[in-house]
Amino acid sequence: MEEFLVFAGGRVLNEDCVKDYVRYLLTVKEPSSVCVQIGAIKFFFEVVLDRKIDIPYPKKNKKIPVVLSVWEVGKMISCTNNIKHKLILKLLYGCGFRVSEIVNLRKNDILFEEGLIIVRLGKGKKDRYVKIPDSILNEIKSYLDFNEDDYLFVSQRRGKLSVKTIQKIVENSAKKAGIRKKVHPHTLRHSFATHLLENGTDLRIIQKLLGHSSIKTTQLYLRVSNASIKNIKSPLDNI
Repeated sequence: MEEFLVFAGGRVLNEDCVKDYVRYLLTVKEPSSVCVQIGAIKFFFEVVLDRKIDIPYPKKNKKIPVVLSVWEVGKMISCTNNIKHKLILKLLYGCGFRVSEIVNLRKNDILFEEGLIIVRLGKGKKDRYVKIPDSILNEIKSYLDFNEDDYLFVSQRRGKLSVKTIQKIVENSAKKAGIRKKVHPHTLRHSFATHLLENGTDLRIIQKLLGHSSIKTTQLYLRVSNASIKNIKSPLDNI
C-alpha cells in the first residue's frame, strides 16, 4: 500500500491512478503478486476512502509444468534400491497418481483379476479406475505377501506413509539419477500424461485416467508435448 502511495505522489487517488500503477507493476512483478497488491488497494479504497473501484485482476501466467523424458524416469527407478520406494515411483509414473491418492491406496483397491486399481474419492470426490501396468503386476503381488497392513504403503511406525515422505522419496531418487530438473511426485504424473499423449492416446482417455473433471485441464498437455515440434523439418535443412 505504501508503494502505491509513493507512486501516486501528489496525484488524485482514482481508478486512472491505480491502473497506471498496475501497468507499472506488471512490468516488474508476476501477475500473482500484482493480484495481491490490487486486493490491498481495493480494500484501502473501500474501507479508508469509502469508494469502490473497478480494477480487473490480471490473468496469472500459465507455466508449462516440468516433464521428464522416458529415459529420466527409467534412470530414477533403476537408481532406487529400496523395493517399496521403487514400487512407489513405478505407480506414480505408471498410473498417473496424485501423491494424496497413492498414500491412501489400500490393498483391496487393487483388482488383480480386472488388472485395475480403483482410486477412491480422488480430487473432485469421484472414484475412478486406472490400469495396472502389466510390467508390475507380479511385483505388486509379491510386495503384498509381505504387507499385513490395510494400506498399500505403510511407514515403519505403521499406518500410511505421509505425503512428505513420498515427496522426499521422489526428490532423493531424482538426485541419485543426476536429474537437475526440479522433480516432485506431480512431475511423474505430468510425465505420465505427456508420454501417453505423445504415444497417440486420445485426450479424453487421458482425462479419465487423470480424473480431470474438465477436458480443459487435460488440454494443458497439448502445450507440454514436444512430439509434434520435434517432427517438424526446418526449412534450413533443405538448403
